[in-house]
Amino acid sequence: MDSHNTRPRRSRPFTGDSRSRSPRPFTRATNSVSRSSHSEDGGDRIIVTGADTDERGPRRSYAGSNPRRSFGDRGQGGRSAYTPRDSRGGYSSSRSSSSSSFGGGRGGYSRGGSSGGSRGRGGRVMQTFDVSQYINKNPVVADTDPAYVAKHTFHDFGLERDLVTAIDAMNLVTPSPIQDQIIPHILDGRDVVGLAATGTGKTAAFLIPTINKTLKQRSRLTLILAPTRELAIQVEQELRKLTPKMGIYSTVCVGGMNIRPQIMGLKKRNHFIIGTPGRVQDLIDRGHIKPGAFSTVILDEADRMLDMGFIHDMRSILKDVPEDHETLFFSATMSKTVEGLIHEFMRDPITVSVKKKDITTSITQDVVFYEAHHKFDLLVTLLGKPEFEKVIIFGAMKHSVEKLAQELVKAGLKADAIHGNKSHGQRQRSLQNFKGGRVNILVATDVAARGIHVDNVSHVINYDLPNTFEDYVHRIGRTGRADKLGNALTFVPKH
Repeated sequence: MDSHNTRPRRSRPFTGDSRSRSPRPFTRATNSVSRSSHSEDGGDRIIVTGADTDERGPRRSYAGSNPRRSFGDRGQGGRSAYTPRDSRGGYSSSRSSSSSSFGGGRGGYSRGGSSGGSRGRGGRVMQTFDVSQYINKNPVVADTDPAYVAKHTFHDFGLERDLVTAIDAMNLVTPSPIQDQIIPHILDGRDVVGLAATGTGKTAAFLIPTINKTLKQRSRLTLILAPTRELAIQVEQELRKLTPKMGIYSTVCVGGMNIRPQIMGLKKRNHFIIGTPGRVQDLIDRGHIKPGAFSTVILDEADRMLDMGFIHDMRSILKDVPEDHETLFFSATMSKTVEGLIHEFMRDPITVSVKKKDITTSITQDVVFYEAHHKFDLLVTLLGKPEFEKVIIFGAMKHSVEKLAQELVKAGLKADAIHGNKSHGQRQRSLQNFKGGRVNILVATDVAARGIHVDNVSHVINYDLPNTFEDYVHRIGRTGRADKLGNALTFVPKH
């Protein structure tokens, strides 16, 4: 259940995957990593099939070692001497004082004495991995494949005149590959599975045809589920841009915000309900949302919702939706659990897959070797360099992310934090501070960062290790966007 509810919390373990109290080793030798690192091809590739055949196993959860996570994150000094490179090809700290520092254990705040591989606060153990897969000092922006040629324009889909006018006003002319391929199937009333990452235009790919159907049949009600409140709000903002003065109404239902205005909004006429699974399920339990009224259900970033432990809410919501409803399923990956949900709740779906080029080839990647007591000092040294213009720092836990941001401010840096313990308003202010340039450093958890889409990020720093290689790729994808080169650094303890 989402945070800030008045109802007691319930544990919703992620049943599609086994989880233990300590993280699994993070090594390149595992089959899952090999598949992840080779899942991206050299350019946009469209695959349209009657059913998906991806055989990848289930992904590990964001929760890592602790399955009992707060639902609030669903929906998350002085300077040391600095040696540019050591013999292993990474950055290194060489100072040996006993100043307080972050990073003794994984995600913890340490005042010395804790080694990088030791057990940190809460019993977490730092994960091991193959350092070499984090190093790429020669990034390239290669685009040798021919550009995708769209089969349609937005005027060819047979859309309502008002909708076409709104699309023209947004200067959208040529559909993206996912839009070009999937919009006709949605307009035809088919269940679809869209395999596409963030940045491919998938939001408009499902909004445009569902808006068009709503304009033709005003009694339709569409439910859109998203993993985080930031993403849900972004979807609603996109909906508003596409429906000016059309009489299309919506309500956003997410945790971290006062539930009363959401209840009041649900009492009015709505064509779209957009929310996170925990809050939507809560409102269903309270009787304010009737699943039987939905004509279409859209699951956006379904794989992340499963990773975040929403599987029970998703099943509970979908089981009460009428059998003749349409289901639109969008995901970046196809795990066994995602595949199981598709087979359980969809009718003969058509799968459209857009494979983006491997983002890791356009990002300079390196490791930062640190000694146990000087992780924070080394971070401050790096952030003081002029090339670190706009930086996202990833941490493992909500409390350590907040603490790190506070310590960076004390060190004279302009930093803010975004994580699940903050209210919606606080998270939005932190994000706007970063986007607007009032701060140039944003410290974030993986889950809270799902709603972050910021241009011109110069560096991504993995201050704490990600749980999986997929999470690593997602993190560093915040830099080097579009046709620009990016930079990513991963902190690794010296041994």
